[in-house]
Amino acid sequence: MGTWTLTKYVWLSIFAAVVTIALKGTAYYLTGSVGLLSDAMESVVNLVAAVVALVALTIASAPPDENHAYGHSKAEYFSSGFEGALILLAAGSIAWAAIPRLVSPQPLEQIWIGLSISALAAVLNLGVSRILLRAGRNYRSITLEANAHHLMTDVWTSAGVIVGVGAVVLTGWERLDPVIALLVAANILWTGAQLLRRSALGLLDTAIPIPEQDAIMQVLDQYRMRGIQYHELRTRQAGARKFMSVHILVPGDWTVHRGHQLLEQLESDIQAALPGIQVLTHLEPRETLTTWDDRGPLSPPQEE
Repeated sequence: MGTWTLTKYVWLSIFAAVVTIALKGTAYYLTGSVGLLSDAMESVVNLVAAVVALVALTIASAPPDENHAYGHSKAEYFSSGFEGALILLAAGSIAWAAIPRLVSPQPLEQIWIGLSISALAAVLNLGVSRILLRAGRNYRSITLEANAHHLMTDVWTSAGVIVGVGAVVLTGWERLDPVIALLVAANILWTGAQLLRRSALGLLDTAIPIPEQDAIMQVLDQYRMRGIQYHELRTRQAGARKFMSVHILVPGDWTVHRGHQLLEQLESDIQAALPGIQVLTHLEPRETLTTWDDRGPLSPPQEE
């Protein structure tokens, strides 16, 4: 998968951010709505986040080298973490702009024109976010997924602002504008916190998802039925890449050639069940008393 495969989606996000900044800035200029101002501010954050994502994906796609034998895919977690932090910043900026208007409300102008422009920007962001989310899941890129979720928070922000400003027109209660802005800020805080959590877990070598672990176990259990034992199964993920290691116990009188053939077939079966995973196996004689796991030396496995 080349760099362009993923970065083309980020360029799409950058284009959408530039267009929506122009649209929302115009909407704020026409109406004077603090909600629309906050919406425009979040699109600025989107632009910065997209540029960071572009840099991260470029780094993550670099091939392994002497100092990074496992590649550079963890760079994606830094991007998604930064993007999560930017979402929190956007929420704080919205609150900062809304609270003074809550205390001292101001009348709005040319509301329907401003709302129409904001709605157009929201539709654009919605379309781009769906494209990015689908690509992120297909290519297992946390950076694209984070960027998609960020754009969706922008869509929700726009929706909340449109509802709030429209309610101001219908009710005449000008404080609804900042109230809706504060509610939207609280909602996107959750998205930002979730992105930060996921990024932190990725940097801590979190195990692969349970369904994928189960797929590995199903393959290993097929070998167990043939009398092949295993232990020390470990998994981790780094961006789009997944890794696992396992110790395989075979009869001590097997030849090296036979054991090697078994491991080759085992690795092939696991990769067929979970495409793209990097498998590391270690062969051990099952009769030895010096085979170790996390708890200490193992006794020889009992025949089934």
